Amino acid sequence: MTATAVLPVTSPYTGELVGEAPVLDPARLPALLDAAAASGPPPSRHDRSQLLFAVAGALDRERAQLARLITLESGLSLKDTAHEVGRAVDVFRFAAIEALRDDGESFAGDISAHGRDRRAHTLRVPVALVAGITPFNHPLNQVAHKLAPALAAGAPIVIKPSERTPLAALRLIELVAQAGAPQGAAAIVCGSPAEIVDGFLHHPRVELISFTGGVAVGKSIAARLGYRRAVLELGGNDPLIVLGDADLEEAARLAVQGAFANSGQRCTAVKRIIAVPQVADELAQRIAAGAAALRVGDPLDPATDIGTVIDERAATVIEARVADARRAGADLLYGGQRDGAQLTPAVLDRVPADAELVAVETFGPVAPIIRVGGLDEAIAVANSTPYALSSGVCTFDWRAIQRCIRELRAGTVNIREVPGWRTELTPFGGVGDSGLGVKEGVREAIRAMTFTKLYTLPWG
Repeated sequence: MTATAVLPVTSPYTGELVGEAPVLDPARLPALLDAAAASGPPPSRHDRSQLLFAVAGALDRERAQLARLITLESGLSLKDTAHEVGRAVDVFRFAAIEALRDDGESFAGDISAHGRDRRAHTLRVPVALVAGITPFNHPLNQVAHKLAPALAAGAPIVIKPSERTPLAALRLIELVAQAGAPQGAAAIVCGSPAEIVDGFLHHPRVELISFTGGVAVGKSIAARLGYRRAVLELGGNDPLIVLGDADLEEAARLAVQGAFANSGQRCTAVKRIIAVPQVADELAQRIAAGAAALRVGDPLDPATDIGTVIDERAATVIEARVADARRAGADLLYGGQRDGAQLTPAVLDRVPADAELVAVETFGPVAPIIRVGGLDEAIAVANSTPYALSSGVCTFDWRAIQRCIRELRAGTVNIREVPGWRTELTPFGGVGDSGLGVKEGVREAIRAMTFTKLYTLPWG
């Protein structure tokens, strides 16, 4: 990537410079996209699989270094970033396996009176060019979820990572090149988000925009897409419903894990805990105790559970929403103190369902508890926001489980698990302000990056 400037990257915890990223001159973006689209036919399935396995191995060998790099640029704890690197390894391994999958179908031609003695077959062909845009909260794995499926599909891809956390993405593309990726088949570009997105949208060879990020930007991209595909993974306001028969030790553990891992900065984090009266008091006490047991501090200390959010501005927004919820009648049971970009995990009980803290996506370490009268109200409250990404339900009642699976408006319903649980292979995505319903996950992303070609042959 030819650069004319550099982008300084600073630690959210210390404010110190931790690295620099080359900034692409926007005038050179069209040529880079032209080169990617002209990178030639994809390698064989075997070669693609071997490349992806090689990248997975390289990531595995660099786990400690990459976790440290992500921590430096994001402020996330080493516990969280080490887990992220492991997930990225899985992404490339699954993509390597999927690259070998025969994804075609066969059809007989003589199945109706109007048919003929022919055979019809399908194969999947990569799109001309994928443009990817990723957010700050998983600087490595978000990029991996676009890059690995593209390499598996044989689709050229250019990705713009978040300008706040580009360092892990730049190291990943170095590993991909070292593993033997075809020249020009994959690239990372850094620079002004608006200018790069404009360049992606105006380039005639970009056939797919794959965007993960905020709702406003996603809707803006959708409004400008025209006649091309989009995979838009946007926000979430994910509920964890706890019913009267729930195992409260398990439910509290899931609430703490789901609300506070990755400093609460995940679209699938537990953002609303919806509890019925029979369990609400004890559940609130258990969650507060779990939050108090977490260690907040230097993200580079291996003992730290919670580092920072992405910057001080984000932390002040969360702080203000907590204060607003308290003014509306919520009880602060634990935490909520801010020091720069760092917040102690906040647990609030009796949060009004229309408080800003829970009515919109709050991207940080907060566990708000909403009390409801029963299952009907729990489902209604869960479905009351424009987001519809993921959900979790704590119950052993099979009838309640069936109702939640049928009635919760969400792309995922996890029973006795956090909303965010999945493997890197399973379909992932939501509807409404969470997305268009087009899924990610390695297999679904490969499908999105290809189209079906039909060919028929005489038979007989």
